[in-house]
Amino acid sequence: MKITLFSQAPFYQGLPDDFERQHESVCSTPYSLTTRDGVYSSMRDFLHVLMFAGRSGFDGLAVTEHSQSAYDMVPNPDLVASALAYMTETEGLDVAIVPMGRSLGKAREPLRVAEEYAMIDVMSGGRLVAGFPIGLSYDAAINNGVPPIDIRPRFDEGLELILRAWKQTEPFAFNGRFGQYSQVNIWPRPLQRDVPVYITGTGNPRTMQMCLERNMAFNYLSWFGAKLTGKRIFDRFWETADQLGVSRNPYRMGFVQTIAVAETDAQAEEDYAKHLEYSFRKGLGSIPVEKLGLPGGIDIRGVEALVKDPGDFGMVDRLRTATYRELVDAGCVIAGSPATVREQLGEYLKLYGIGNLHAMLTFGSLPKHLAMKNVQLFADEVAPYLRNIWAGSEHVHHWWPERLGGTPKPVTAGASATVHASNGEAKKPNVERPVATANR
Repeated sequence: MKITLFSQAPFYQGLPDDFERQHESVCSTPYSLTTRDGVYSSMRDFLHVLMFAGRSGFDGLAVTEHSQSAYDMVPNPDLVASALAYMTETEGLDVAIVPMGRSLGKAREPLRVAEEYAMIDVMSGGRLVAGFPIGLSYDAAINNGVPPIDIRPRFDEGLELILRAWKQTEPFAFNGRFGQYSQVNIWPRPLQRDVPVYITGTGNPRTMQMCLERNMAFNYLSWFGAKLTGKRIFDRFWETADQLGVSRNPYRMGFVQTIAVAETDAQAEEDYAKHLEYSFRKGLGSIPVEKLGLPGGIDIRGVEALVKDPGDFGMVDRLRTATYRELVDAGCVIAGSPATVREQLGEYLKLYGIGNLHAMLTFGSLPKHLAMKNVQLFADEVAPYLRNIWAGSEHVHHWWPERLGGTPKPVTAGASATVHASNGEAKKPNVERPVATANR
């Protein structure tokens, strides 16, 4: 089991108590409500906690991208990832750097993304795990002016260009719909021969199929936890794997879970309740549902899945008034003593075949001292009980840097690569055949 600290730059903590009622959402909250010292301290605390996790034995450090947003002040995760790459390398910390990552659905310069990721890999000595989310609908369309209908095609084209730019040793031309380049010849290239690639999503069947066909891992990003939404998403993923004849290797799957650990269950409520309520009510819960799924922003297979089961989108409105107890009972948060947390987490990880846990231990208005307490207790008293869940299986981790013990395999070419390939030849996906599995 690989365990990363999944961290977003914390909410700016000096906002008025009723800011989400005065403004449409966290994305339209005016910056005039901040102070210079408040923003500075928030960003320093964010970096301090990440480095503390690296020193505490986490396998990876994961950061996200949300531009024009009060709940995650990271417009480009590569800025943070590059700082972490240098600092961890200097301190000799063998921890993966996981930007989770650049949203290609809105990227107008995908070659910059390729170069930035390559530079992070070089700075870290080959410890990059490359994350590529398609991107939030409102972020790409409203914040960045990309027509919703173009979000997915931009993602597909940008991903193809980046993967080819990393691999091809000679300059080449690229003639895409959104970008035309007479010469592609990025410097530097990644140190890793095969950079592990993760696609972050919320369960679109097309995205899952792409990951399985092309040897990329899938990160399920849900704010609602495994208890509430896990079965339908993970069943969908593994059933698709069965249909494609791909093994149920748990390391293909990553999962984000909000977690709060204290000495006892009662202490967890006392320490974290108000900060978790702040996070869910004033974060995702304050964003109008229609902005999370703008017309045209989801492909037809995703629309079909939503019609059959509204899933996460249908739950967002409930977060606006959610109490700590409701969040815990629903499984949006796993909170309590180390024993409580590891028992619940272990059950879900084994039940759904998850090999990569992204532990969200910083959230909402959580101050630095409590964030560090949460990280330390998790690292010392929860993580050791989870790491060996898949140790007795025959599965190999093909989506982790070789320097850190993984055996990565290349991402295979996609269908769109035939349009841009210089020789016009298509390559069939290198689909892994079934091996011994667990938790089928």
